[in-house]
Amino acid sequence: MINQIGQVMLYVDDVLVCRDFWINHLGFKLIKDEMMGPIRAIEVAPKETQTSFVLMNKEIVQSMSPELDFGTPSIMFYATNIEQLYKDFKQKGITVGELVTMPMGKVFNFSDPEGHYFAVLEK
Repeated sequence: MINQIGQVMLYVDDVLVCRDFWINHLGFKLIKDEMMGPIRAIEVAPKETQTSFVLMNKEIVQSMSPELDFGTPSIMFYATNIEQLYKDFKQKGITVGELVTMPMGKVFNFSDPEGHYFAVLEK
């Protein structure tokens, strides 16, 4: 029986730039940075979660496994004090969308340095 999501693969053009974004701008922790043959796999995660992202070079993985889906998954993060988080993201120069109130709560989206978009919902 499946009981949790372990890792989400994010295929990116520059794993080092994306690693620095997730760690230095969003405050994620570095779990692992290793070579898996020709592929550098960098695992990052929010400080208090079991699910992590593994950043991998899209071009290298695509050459080895062209049948994979290399699109960025739609990911919704949950946060508290979303208005302060929104201000912090803007101050750090992170590209953010408008902070809006939806029936489910306040939400905004943001992008990494490569233009992959993610959403944050206040819970």
